[in-house]
Amino acid sequence: MNTIDRYRGIVRKTLHHEVVVETLRELILDGELEPRSRINEVALCERFGISRTPLREAIKLLAAEGLLELLPNRGARVVALSDTEIREILQVIGALEGAAGELACARITDAELAAIESAHDAMVAAWKAGDYTIYFARNREIHDAIMAAAGNSALQSTYRSLSGRVQRARFSAHKTEQQWARAIDDHILMILLLRRRDGTALAQLMRDHIKSKWPVISAAYSEAKPAKPSGQKRKASAEEISNG
Repeated sequence: MNTIDRYRGIVRKTLHHEVVVETLRELILDGELEPRSRINEVALCERFGISRTPLREAIKLLAAEGLLELLPNRGARVVALSDTEIREILQVIGALEGAAGELACARITDAELAAIESAHDAMVAAWKAGDYTIYFARNREIHDAIMAAAGNSALQSTYRSLSGRVQRARFSAHKTEQQWARAIDDHILMILLLRRRDGTALAQLMRDHIKSKWPVISAAYSEAKPAKPSGQKRKASAEEISNG
């Protein structure tokens, strides 16, 4: 095998590993693999069309990220956070989003602001239509876009590693009518403060916005149902992984 062929093999192996990791991560973050559910390696390998080796490598990586818990001689399961852990994570996320808001006001481009406004309009339209899948997707997009507009890679990587641990409950937990109204009002004000480039006010709003989510997220985790076997649903992403 020549040098080019060896390089291609390395690239293919790396991409394959990354796709397995990303696919398993999304199953967790999207809630298909619920907190406390055991990872069914046989079912997932069949679903993805892979051997156990790349799956186990992905499991180890996601355990390091705090999304999975390794069980001695018993595989792994999706992490279920305690109230204290959730509160502590949200405190840090609030500080990170506050910092991002302040930085974004100083650095955001007109194009970035327009994209956030477009996502906001789509989010509000989805809320009015009762399409909560789209609502939560656009909601997450707005927060991620503000973080990206901050232009700080260290801030983004820290945020990404923590936010993923509470992402499902944060962006999909049911709200009371009052909580819905508060969330929409907060996002309207976010857009206004971004337009004004008022970093100090936006930083405080972002911190308060995250703090207000604590009761919703705590309830979502405390009401988690007993674990169900993982990996039994459709064979989504199998073709993508095998072609990675």
